[in-house]
Amino acid sequence: MNAPNEDITDGLLEVPISALEHYSYCPRQCALIHVEQVFEENLFTVRGRLLHERVDAGRDTMSGDIRVARSIPLWSGCLGLVGKADVVEFRSDGPYPIEYKSGRRLGPHADYQLCAQAFCLEEMLGVAVPGGAVYYQASRSRHEVAFDEGIRKRTEEMIAAVREMLREQSVPRAPNDARCPNCSLIDVCLPA
Repeated sequence: MNAPNEDITDGLLEVPISALEHYSYCPRQCALIHVEQVFEENLFTVRGRLLHERVDAGRDTMSGDIRVARSIPLWSGCLGLVGKADVVEFRSDGPYPIEYKSGRRLGPHADYQLCAQAFCLEEMLGVAVPGGAVYYQASRSRHEVAFDEGIRKRTEEMIAAVREMLREQSVPRAPNDARCPNCSLIDVCLPA
């Protein structure tokens, strides 16, 4: 029998795309969610869940000559990624993924998740995906992300790090810093 997240076809341990944002924000948070299978909700996670329910429930639409598709299943056999794109705009110059977040921008964490979505779209569709955006509902603004060599390299490094964490079933030490008070897992993590 295969281990959790083990891909039956080639033995490559699959990495959930969402784990990259968790890992970027806090490796321990990532491990608690994806290794220990622990998740607790707070105000921030409930807002995010409700936003994603609304986005996922929407229908595909046309906006001028742009087809807007929602809740697109994604995978990469080469990188061992699985997940979902909230929205992909199919423009004349190619697909443009958009990740929805309920809060405000707190760093590049969602950019890595978005870049992993681009990797999947490139493999699935056989086309280049040079950019995308993270939409922040709180500010009603898009943060444009160019998938340059730097972000691609960092995302690939994170994929490898998360895969190793999943393979080893390891949980890093708690950071006990400014991120902790707003984390939904504070009572599970016990950083202090």
